[in-house]
Amino acid sequence: MSRILALDYGGKRTGIATTDPLQIIASPLITVQTEDLMDFLTSYIAKEEVSELVVGQPTRHDGSFSGIEKYVLEFIEKFKAAHPTIPVHRINEMYSSKDAMQALIASGVKKKGRRDKKLLDSTAATLLLQEFLYDK
Repeated sequence: MSRILALDYGGKRTGIATTDPLQIIASPLITVQTEDLMDFLTSYIAKEEVSELVVGQPTRHDGSFSGIEKYVLEFIEKFKAAHPTIPVHRINEMYSSKDAMQALIASGVKKKGRRDKKLLDSTAATLLLQEFLYDK
């Protein structure tokens, strides 16, 4: 089978999570600089079979989208042009970073480790992917 990837897209960094080939378990993969995201994904997809991409949708409390949404949409268009056979799904990412921090605390990551933004971003992507798998 193939993997599903999830992105917690950010202005500077993007957290990436992936499933196992059976699409049962979501795990953090890596956090990359957003400017390097497309190159990383293209390289990863060349090595691993990816069937779907899940991208967080930055939503505010009032239901509107945050300012980064326009950049997320631009990225999605570029991704679809480069990988037209891979469907892209959106999932609400409100509180994803807060939930990721709580998950890191609950798992025993020390305060020094929780300051690592890369760990937080990839954990947020993992939570998005877990939610997608649960709803699937």
